[in-house]
Amino acid sequence: MITPNHPVVRAIAPILDAVGATIVPFAEMNASDIPLSWDGEVIGAVRMPALHGALDRLIESVEKELGGNLKELSRNDKQRAIRLLDERGAFILRRAVEDVADAMAVSRITVYNYLNAIHR
Repeated sequence: MITPNHPVVRAIAPILDAVGATIVPFAEMNASDIPLSWDGEVIGAVRMPALHGALDRLIESVEKELGGNLKELSRNDKQRAIRLLDERGAFILRRAVEDVADAMAVSRITVYNYLNAIHR
């Protein structure tokens, strides 16, 4: 049985928090869950969150990391936020540029300019 104090849970807790995943007991595993093994035995699984809301979760994690709301960040921190979001795959999501621009209170062109500067 997997518990919050289990060594594997303690080890992966920061990753689970960062991506919004949860741990489920072995008896509740689905085919799409990622099995967790300990000493050769499956003790539970990681359940990834639904894609719906993924961009919001990414934005929240970047805001937490940078210590403020995207709208209130300095220009340099907004560029850093774009880099972090890009590294985490945010811009593969449909309408991500528009949604991030709205969250930052900047234009889509500004977000594209930041992305172009990163990829040069």
